[in-house]
Amino acid sequence: MKSTLKKLLPFAVVGVISGATTVGTIQYFGHTSNNGDQSYFTSAAKTSFVGMNTASTGDDFVKAAKTTVPAVVTIKNYQTRTSSRASEQDLFDFFFGDPFGGRGGQQRQKQQPPENMPSGMGSGVIISPDGYIISNNHVVAGANKLEVVLSNKKSYIATLIGTDPNTDISLLKIEEKGLPYLNFANSDNIEVGQWVLAVGNPLGLNSTVTAGIISAKGRGIGILGSQGKASNPIESFIQTDAAINPGNSGGALVNANGDLIGINSAIQSTTGYYQGYGFAIPSNLARKIIEDIKKFGIVQRGFLGVASLDLSDDQQVAMYNRQKKANIKVGSGVYVTEVTDNSGAENAGIKNGDIITKIDGTSITDFADLSMAVGSKRPGDKVQVTYLRNGKENTTTVTLKDQKGGTSTRTKADLSVTEKIGADFEPLSDSFKTSYGLNSGVIAKNVSEGSEMAKIGVVDNYIIIEINGKPVNSQKDVEKILDKYQGNVQVKFVDEYGRIYTKGFKMP
Repeated sequence: MKSTLKKLLPFAVVGVISGATTVGTIQYFGHTSNNGDQSYFTSAAKTSFVGMNTASTGDDFVKAAKTTVPAVVTIKNYQTRTSSRASEQDLFDFFFGDPFGGRGGQQRQKQQPPENMPSGMGSGVIISPDGYIISNNHVVAGANKLEVVLSNKKSYIATLIGTDPNTDISLLKIEEKGLPYLNFANSDNIEVGQWVLAVGNPLGLNSTVTAGIISAKGRGIGILGSQGKASNPIESFIQTDAAINPGNSGGALVNANGDLIGINSAIQSTTGYYQGYGFAIPSNLARKIIEDIKKFGIVQRGFLGVASLDLSDDQQVAMYNRQKKANIKVGSGVYVTEVTDNSGAENAGIKNGDIITKIDGTSITDFADLSMAVGSKRPGDKVQVTYLRNGKENTTTVTLKDQKGGTSTRTKADLSVTEKIGADFEPLSDSFKTSYGLNSGVIAKNVSEGSEMAKIGVVDNYIIIEINGKPVNSQKDVEKILDKYQGNVQVKFVDEYGRIYTKGFKMP
């Protein structure tokens, strides 16, 4: 017994010191930091502190840390902000609120960082020796320049290869060889209670390693769709109590062997800092997304073609019952509320009122399970869907389709003009043009986060007057001007205050 206590004592001391350091760091950065971190957060009405855990075998953590730390980088996001809209888009304020002023999600004006200072910082993970780096979409969003700093302090300007707001994944590339990197582990094999390490750069503290366990799997926390930028979010997070703070976003969640099992993305907190609930994107999903981006230039996403109700969510079920005057029971599975015409689900015989319980033999207990099981597939893939109809279990084969009803993969070259530049456009009425003295114009809609239009400062409801010096009055005008166009695009637009800007980007 005495020998056991001697072995555990060092870990207990480390836990006490780490706790004291964390509190001190929060106080220090609370008074000195001006830059917002690119980290996602959700608020919780009631949360309780989850205590730090101690390892039974410290050597396992040492090995994993030595493997992981050299492969985790700092990512600095530089942006040019030209209007007050920038403060509204600041991710730190949107998700943290104001942790020091207690004003929640209220928008506030603040002094912008100088041009040579980053607007935000996060983490990334090197996944190949030739410089491919995986991170979060929100870490790189809106960047005009991305700087990557290795653990050895070497700095590089990164190229953004692609992003996916629906999973919050981004892929970057730096020009270097022989870099340390992490191998992907199979995240389907992880277990609740398993030891993990979170490695990143929280609060400006580079190469920080924290330990914890997997607290839960398949968590959906409703964060990716909260801004409206993720049209079809996939949320099936790994939950951990390893300490994650501002700056950890995009960093590594690894097992005791130092293999990558997740990309740290969010915390749930009432203060904006660690309270015991961290969330990471499973490595299997992350790997599929970056493979798509590398091979096709865009993410290949398969869809069943159903609208659904999460039966495990009692509030959703209660609301649905009130609205539809129904009597759906809370339980396990996903209730089909609508089937899209000519979708894979319709072709396979799935109907309204069916309850999906399994995909390819794997149990579907909630919507997070369904979105992960289907969203990680590509158009043309076949899945076995098990469902209940009138209490009887049935199984059918569904061929997944993309949102346009196709069953084949697409590349960037196959995208429409509006898909390439990341926005839709609606015509202005003649009366509106007359009232505001405009001869032309379309309204920007569904502007995608990280898109070319977003990068030049265009957001929903801005008015586009001209493209490449030519007036536009419809989406067809935009497509005609930019169809098969290569080179620099010049966009003249009006913001919400009536100010006119002319900015440009290179046609993707």
